[in-house]
Amino acid sequence: MIDTIRTGVPDGLDELAQLGRTLHRRQADVLAYFEFRASNRPTEAINGRLEALRRHALGFRNLLHYRIQSLLHCGNLPRAIDAL
Repeated sequence: MIDTIRTGVPDGLDELAQLGRTLHRRQADVLAYFEFRASNRPTEAINGRLEALRRHALGFRNLLHYRIQSLLHCGNLPRAIDAL
């Protein structure tokens, strides 16, 4: 199916042709997802929350406060309390 999208696209459908090329280039990654059902979704979710915290914090002066606030923000309250 990936090869069909990559080579069998009519002229004028540049976005679909680009999708086919990208899928062909990342074919091993795409097929690995269906084989192992693993993704980086949890990591990206935590990273997104930490990036939002960093934007709202406008710069922490104390690294310990940043670590505690990060744990609180990501929902890991017991570890944040232990860090005190």
